[in-house]
Amino acid sequence: MSSVAKARRIRRRWPVISASVGIAVALVLGSLIAVRESPLGVDERFMTELLEERAPWFDVPALFLDWIGGHLVGVVIVPVAMVLWLVALRRPWAAAFSVVAAAVSAGLVQLLKALFDRARPEFMLVATDEGSFPSGHVANAATIAVVLALVFGLERSRWWVWLAGLAYVVAMALARTYLGVHWVTDTIGGALLGAGVAVVLWAPIADRLAAEPRPRAPAAS
Repeated sequence: MSSVAKARRIRRRWPVISASVGIAVALVLGSLIAVRESPLGVDERFMTELLEERAPWFDVPALFLDWIGGHLVGVVIVPVAMVLWLVALRRPWAAAFSVVAAAVSAGLVQLLKALFDRARPEFMLVATDEGSFPSGHVANAATIAVVLALVFGLERSRWWVWLAGLAYVVAMALARTYLGVHWVTDTIGGALLGAGVAVVLWAPIADRLAAEPRPRAPAAS
């Protein structure tokens, strides 16, 4: 192995370790919640604050994020659109990465929902399925955000890709709690899980992703 390849592998080690720790924290958090069988103190306080802010002008963006982040749109249409877009950009490895990351993230979410079987809050504004921990919407948002950041945002001039992804994940987390379908710890667990899955899956194919053609994009000033 060349010295350059070794250096690249070392540089990737810490993101993978951090992602693995994040996934482990999500699992520990879920286990703690399962043992407690009740909302944590931070859950109740955060939910109380958001319930006091409910108003029609907040309902609209929250419901939009509910629509785009889950159900048929978030689980099928958005991932398929990402794949078609990446294939059109002649980035097959990136397309495969996005599909596998979305599938693994969604599968782990459903597994953990069944394992921890946490009850939803009682203040829901929208209908949803069983299992509160972790948030599938937030996990999906984090997976998409990190996949796009790892594919397009590794150059320093594209720091805004990471910032936009972070904003999307935070907005999704706030929306899920505002709608009363998740406790805040559900959204934290979802974010850690979704982001961690994307990073762990990225490391083995990072060189192939880097070798694919990169379309020019205007850098943020």
